[in-house]
Amino acid sequence: MMIFDDLNAVSELMASAVAQGVFPGAVLLVSRNGRILLHQPFGLADLYRQRPMTLDTVFDLASLTKPLATTPVLMKMTSTGALGLEDRLEDILEELSTDSKSVITIAHLLAHQSGLPDYRPFYQRLQHVEASKRKSRLNRYLCETPLIYPVGEKTLYSDLGFMFLRWVIERVAGTALDRVADTDIFQPLGLTSLFFVDSSGAPVEKAFAATEDCPWRQGVVRGKVHDENAFVVGGVDGHAGLFGTADHVHALLNAFLLIYHGQQAGVDLPTETMRRFLNYGEKGGRALGFDRPSAKASSSGTYFSENSVGHLGFTGVSFWMDLDRRIIIVLLTNRIHPTRTNESIKAFRPVLHDSIMRNLLKAENSQPVSTHK
Repeated sequence: MMIFDDLNAVSELMASAVAQGVFPGAVLLVSRNGRILLHQPFGLADLYRQRPMTLDTVFDLASLTKPLATTPVLMKMTSTGALGLEDRLEDILEELSTDSKSVITIAHLLAHQSGLPDYRPFYQRLQHVEASKRKSRLNRYLCETPLIYPVGEKTLYSDLGFMFLRWVIERVAGTALDRVADTDIFQPLGLTSLFFVDSSGAPVEKAFAATEDCPWRQGVVRGKVHDENAFVVGGVDGHAGLFGTADHVHALLNAFLLIYHGQQAGVDLPTETMRRFLNYGEKGGRALGFDRPSAKASSSGTYFSENSVGHLGFTGVSFWMDLDRRIIIVLLTNRIHPTRTNESIKAFRPVLHDSIMRNLLKAENSQPVSTHK
């Protein structure tokens, strides 16, 4: 039975990262073939309150919302025929019928090939709008945002594209993204520790990892979405807003992996659909809703196969999943606590992933061969 050759080396690397200030704390989970090999907390969930990280710590998953909530909802909608990947925005949102963005397809948005810019600080204007009208005003701002290159011409990672996908889901489903994700994806798998938080509501009593000491909100953000654009519209959007624990992030990813290989996983997503999303486009480019290892300086390191998918989140969270070797690595940290200026995690991630993969491959008596040169 395959096990880690040296668990201590990985744990020591994580402990060293905490000591060197890469992040205050983290939870690391590693699995292969669905078997969890390592699931361990490190450091502090909250520096100011000196609260230790635990396996039950809930993290702001930031842009992991894209592959873990928005994308599987769209998998379900395309598998039932409620939407098609080649459907254009003009077919769904009449507000765009005469706009240059009307020809953008669902696939363009999922693959970040829409021509939309990466980011706009909409919250700066939306904070002055009555709360009940902010979502509709955001939709208007999305319509008014010009493309920065022709549709389909190149790939540019875009939060705005997934804001549009949230709007599409709400228009087609007739209800909010968080409700659809919970009903269609999370509940069937029993994933009660994957959820959105209403930023205008009462505090949720969970063991949240603290994020930034935010100048705009004038305090440390705890249990509310860090992303300002998601926060100002109530905490739910297609690009950010999801919270979760490492074990439930892993459980969802493992379900994806099972479905990809034609096995039952407890949620109604066809293998054909899963493969269409994860195998989309050229190797080295983006899959639908997911990232792939880049040819150079990938955050996944050098040992994940080309047939791998993953994603990063601004708050310091990430996952990588090797579809062939059935390896999943979930790294959840609070690296922006107390400040987003701490970017040490960029250099640390590939080092950690390489250490883990070397251990896994050595343990199965394989000589690791780099797949990214």
